[in-house]
Amino acid sequence: MPTLLIVALVGLFGQLVDGSLGMAFGVTATTFLIALTTMSPAVISATIHLAEIGTSFVSGLSHWRFGNVDWKVVARIGIPGAIGAFLGATVISNLSTDFAKPLMSTILLLLGVYVLVRFTFRGIDTKNLGKPLKSRFLSPLGVFAGFIDATGGGGWGPVGTPALLASGRMEPRKVVGTIDTSEFLIALAASIGFLANLGGEGIDFAYAGFILLGGAIAAPFAAYIVRHLPPRLLGATVGGLIIFTNVRTLIGSSVLDFGPTATWVAYAVVIAIWVGAFVYSFREWRLEANLESADAISELAKRNAAAAHGGTVV
Repeated sequence: MPTLLIVALVGLFGQLVDGSLGMAFGVTATTFLIALTTMSPAVISATIHLAEIGTSFVSGLSHWRFGNVDWKVVARIGIPGAIGAFLGATVISNLSTDFAKPLMSTILLLLGVYVLVRFTFRGIDTKNLGKPLKSRFLSPLGVFAGFIDATGGGGWGPVGTPALLASGRMEPRKVVGTIDTSEFLIALAASIGFLANLGGEGIDFAYAGFILLGGAIAAPFAAYIVRHLPPRLLGATVGGLIIFTNVRTLIGSSVLDFGPTATWVAYAVVIAIWVGAFVYSFREWRLEANLESADAISELAKRNAAAAHGGTVV
């Protein structure tokens, strides 16, 4: 039971991250399961995707009720994504554990770097807001993101969300809602792929259930966190955690055969980058907050001056 409670906490933490950033449920949960269990990468990814069928359904339903979903984009990115996820599940299921685990950790490491950089140096281009997204952009993006998601245990959000944000053609809230809603198709297709190739062998359905339970509990609190904890700081924190954990996994494998001294040097470098990214993110967030406050004060002063000129005080 203590292990299952830890697994539930993994789901809870993963959902808090995903609900706040619009990404990284699978990446976060898979990273922790690799560190906590001896399950093969294919079984870990299968477990995560089974849980995500439920969490993505609840998340998508919530976004739909708040009007955060573009259903045309869901279909045009989600269906290709499902195809990519099924292919990815088939590939990872037929690789040996000795090869698959370093491969998965490498994918997660790269996604962690992406999350860290993306939220440390965040910028959203809105000059093309409202322009339609082309299928020639969405279809390849969906296939690639779905494939990475299944082989890496996560990646639909870290690949899809920044790509749609960078296009500048959708509101950020609709990007998050559309990606979260379409993830149901990816989780379903990946699960079918894993069950078809693994036959359920080795999959711990109790783990999947407790991850789902933790995610469901966290869902109502994710909206609170996104309003009070700056995504920039959370992204830098989680990105660094993912990088550190997967560097540790790779060093412990045969891929990076480091000696004790080199290992500690590698850890020190990763931690230094992690701390530096967080400090930079914090400074930039404070600067943005101060600028917003100054703009708000200036606007209030203008309104008061105009009201005073008209004989009314605001």
